[in-house]
Formats: sequence, C-alpha cells, structure tokens
Amino acid sequence: MNLKEIQQLIEVVNVSALDEVIIKEGQTEITLRRNSSKVQAVLPVAAPPAVPAGQPLAVAPAPVAAPVVASDLLEVRSPIVGTFYRAASPDSDPFVKVGDKVKNGDVLCIIEAMKLMNEIEAEVSGTIVEILVENGQPVEYNQVLFRVKP
Repeated sequence: MNLKEIQQLIEVVNVSALDEVIIKEGQTEITLRRNSSKVQAVLPVAAPPAVPAGQPLAVAPAPVAAPVVASDLLEVRSPIVGTFYRAASPDSDPFVKVGDKVKNGDVLCIIEAMKLMNEIEAEVSGTIVEILVENGQPVEYNQVLFRVKP
C-alpha cells in the first residue's frame, strides 16, 4: 500500500461515521483511528520478534494516551510519531508560548507525519508552563510536548 492510497483512506474515514478502520494486506496492518475531529494513521514499523516456546513473555506497561499528572502539572503528549512545529508556517507566530492561557480544544502545535499536518489540541484548560520540544524536532509517540498548569 502506498502513501497516496493511505491518504485516500484517511479522507474516506474523515468524512464517514467510522471511528476506526483496520486494514490488513499480507503482513502489513494499518489502523486508522478517529481522534475527536481528526484521523490518525497508526503504522507498525516492524513485527515484534517471536518468543521461543517455554520462555515467559515480558509485559510492558501500556502507554498513557491521556494527559498525565506530574506533580501539579498536566503533560500533553504526542499521539503520533512525526515532526513538531510550533506554528502553521515559518512566518507565522507560534500557536502557544510559555505563559499563554489555553482552553480545551485550542491548537497547541502541529505534528507532520507522512506529509500530513496533524493539529494537536489542548485536552485541558490552563497555562503553558513548559514547552519541551524545539521547532522542527522529530517526536516519538507518547513523548511529552508541553506541561500545563490547570
């Protein structure tokens, strides 16, 4: 499956009432999951290694998808892997700066993944205390992007 086909599938899910679509083609599996008003594409990088029979499986804790309380601050985490941008374009002002007050639904940043620009919105109201990522820096899934004081 190529990028153009994936983009077309994302558009179809965006305009449909579906919340999630899983597509399997050979050993490749693509999950398209609606996150409020936007669609995310979750693509596996590689299959996990097989565990020989008789060896116990190590169970890793599940990653936290929602903001996590760190002392009195809430952490806003990246829902996808991609490139972090603080503004809509190089000439634009950043969406937020340290000290800005945000409310639920305000755009905090953009993460570009596979040439798709994904707006990351605040899930809580509060004040931006810390921005942990530099403009243009690659980010990982579940990486802390912002700290917000509610």
